[in-house]
Amino acid sequence: MFATGAVISNTGTWMSRIAQDWLVLSLTGSSTAVGITTALQFLPMLLFGLYGGVIADRYPRRLLLLFTQAALGLCGLALAALTLSGHVQVWHVYLIAFLLGMVTVVDNPTRQVFVNEMVGPKDLRNAVSLNSANFQSARLIGPAVAGVLITAVGSGWAFLINGLSFGAPLIGLLLMRTGELHKVERTPRGKGQLREGLRYVAGNPELIWPIVLVGFIGTFGFNFPIWLSAFADDVFQAGPGTYGLLNTLIAIGSVTGALLAARRVVARRRLLVGAALLFGLLEAVAAATPYFWLFAALMVPIGIFSLTFNVTANSSVQLATDPAMRGRVMSLFMMVFVGGTPIGGPLMGWLTDTCGPRIGFAAGGLISAAAAAAVGLILVRAGGLRVKLDLRRGHPHMVFVPRAPEAEDKELAATA
Repeated sequence: MFATGAVISNTGTWMSRIAQDWLVLSLTGSSTAVGITTALQFLPMLLFGLYGGVIADRYPRRLLLLFTQAALGLCGLALAALTLSGHVQVWHVYLIAFLLGMVTVVDNPTRQVFVNEMVGPKDLRNAVSLNSANFQSARLIGPAVAGVLITAVGSGWAFLINGLSFGAPLIGLLLMRTGELHKVERTPRGKGQLREGLRYVAGNPELIWPIVLVGFIGTFGFNFPIWLSAFADDVFQAGPGTYGLLNTLIAIGSVTGALLAARRVVARRRLLVGAALLFGLLEAVAAATPYFWLFAALMVPIGIFSLTFNVTANSSVQLATDPAMRGRVMSLFMMVFVGGTPIGGPLMGWLTDTCGPRIGFAAGGLISAAAAAAVGLILVRAGGLRVKLDLRRGHPHMVFVPRAPEAEDKELAATA
């Protein structure tokens, strides 16, 4: 029931995202304005994200989701009314984007931890992967339909369908048999819960470094609304249909990555770092390609590695967290992942407007790759490991092996 409702509302959400980006670009002609819209939508997560985690830990999650999903639907209907009546202005889009972000502060961590209540800890990793596949499956349909709708009848109808689509998850939540949910103890009201969550993450290397990497990738590498709209409009001189197509191709890769992640039993650090590194490098390669067909084809592996990284980070952080702290930890996870957009969005938008789409896209990819390499080295050192290249015939690969004690002694002596 949860998955059925989610795929319907997620399809509407992706339609709305494409329509929103193209509407702002049409009203202003500016990639910076698209970046500001994206930033405003995620600014509340940066400012208040940790409080959303406290709320998710304290109150019944199913009840919270009923309120947040209804509020998201009302925001979509308000934007539809403004656009279809012909009164929409760019500040209207900014305001509604900010309101959506305020609701998301509570909705995001609540949805993340509610998955655990439905399936329990044993199947959590698979459920997180399939939940991501659900979201990205909607991305296969939403952008393509949005491109057709915008071209044929305008953005307003995409916003209307999005607002109505939130009825599906509300019905699914209401029909759930609550007695079959896995019981999770809620955290009672108390002082210092926010600081407690931050101390918990700061003292656990298995949490802090994946979250740091997620912050860099989310801030600088996931600015697709800015770059793809600019490439479709400025580089390839195409319309909203092409912008929708590029998003759909990323979604094909993302669904593939999510389903492949669901097959894995454990989340490995080298998979986390390797996926982030390849994601950033592929963005840089795509930025340099002169051919539309090659650029479009590269969207698929970019989608694969982006979701492999996201799912691996999400599940590894959840599984390494005490259940009583999970809401606060996941709110921090989401805060750095999407909360960095108010910084990265306008910055990448300005860079794209000033230096061109290719420079903007390449910069985001190279920063992401550099962050992955740095965090990978830190994790290797923190784990007392060293990198070893295995060149056995037919199966060359890189492995991490324990550092020899005598090597550690020599290093300590050298630095003393």
